[in-house]
Amino acid sequence: MQTTRIAIVGAGLSGLYAAHLLAREGIREYVLLEARNTLGGRIASVDASGRATPDMANTIDRFDLGPTWFWPDQQRELYRLVDELGLERFTQFEAGDTVVERSHNEPPVRVGGYMNSPTSVRLIGGMDALIDALHRTLDPQQIVTGQVVRRLRSKETYVELDSTNADGVVTTWRAEHVLLALPPRLVDDTIAFEPALPQELSQQWRATETWMAPHAKYIAIYDTPFWREQGLSGEARSACGPLGEIHDASMPGGSAALFGFFGIPAHVRRSVSEDVLRAHCQAQFARLFGPQAATPRADVIKDWAQDPYTATAADLEAAGHHAEAPSSTATSGPWRGRLTGIASEWSLQFPEYVAGAVDAAREAVQALPIFPTRADVRSPSPVSLRR
Repeated sequence: MQTTRIAIVGAGLSGLYAAHLLAREGIREYVLLEARNTLGGRIASVDASGRATPDMANTIDRFDLGPTWFWPDQQRELYRLVDELGLERFTQFEAGDTVVERSHNEPPVRVGGYMNSPTSVRLIGGMDALIDALHRTLDPQQIVTGQVVRRLRSKETYVELDSTNADGVVTTWRAEHVLLALPPRLVDDTIAFEPALPQELSQQWRATETWMAPHAKYIAIYDTPFWREQGLSGEARSACGPLGEIHDASMPGGSAALFGFFGIPAHVRRSVSEDVLRAHCQAQFARLFGPQAATPRADVIKDWAQDPYTATAADLEAAGHHAEAPSSTATSGPWRGRLTGIASEWSLQFPEYVAGAVDAAREAVQALPIFPTRADVRSPSPVSLRR
């Protein structure tokens, strides 16, 4: 039996940020349990060869498989965190025309491009740079990967968590409080609670769509952003598919890239081989950006609907809309004061955005009973904000 004060389930952004806040306040009695063998959760990336990048890879040439942008003017706490960690950022490339593909019977057409407002911002090294920077602030001994939490038991003065590793070995952890850094629907679907959660709370969590879960991305990596030489921004919209929305994913000082969101449902993608999907994506890029786009140096598909640590069966039919945040805690019964949801979906301000993970984690840590008052956990200091 392993004993700690705080157990954090999930080492995505919300879990890592919660651990960062605890460590900053001098609280070392926590454990961070992650089912995957890597950190980041729905934040993941590939390098210029299309291979997954290891944790804390020292490279700028990384391309996001999950969330890509944030918006500093609105998401101030995330912006302060990025600045506090010394991360470099840049605005999304949007100069040039957009390509629009309206039907199979008409060739694609160029239309005047537009600048997004508010400005979309990316990180040098991708969103994984944020994961790596937070990881470096933590004690690696308090992070345990390859541990799938399957069961929580509410006892008189503590909670017991059972986690299983790849060999089926069960470890039991005892904690005063549990922070759930997993999507609400995934929690309800994969973790058994003894006694059961309040029915209304369980129904809320089950009904909350999981951010990213219905989606898939295709990334094509090139030596140069040749589309810019044609006066194109790299943005495209298509009613023909398989990709519906496409953007420039090039990294300043690194490789060039385009990425697109699939416009076909998850259950349809599941019935088609990845090689066939990849061939259709290459053909579509050639239609939109010219024959050079058909032969990327490397390309990759990430289908989040097929990721067992992100999606459930219900997510195969989800529309992918931003949902209203559900309740994050039980207000009565044996689970009252024992657990709190901190994933992005639980954010009241930015549900299902990267900033939501930061917002929900801060709110939960501030409310922990180990602090005399909410003021004892400070937001990141408003240091100099670089653009």
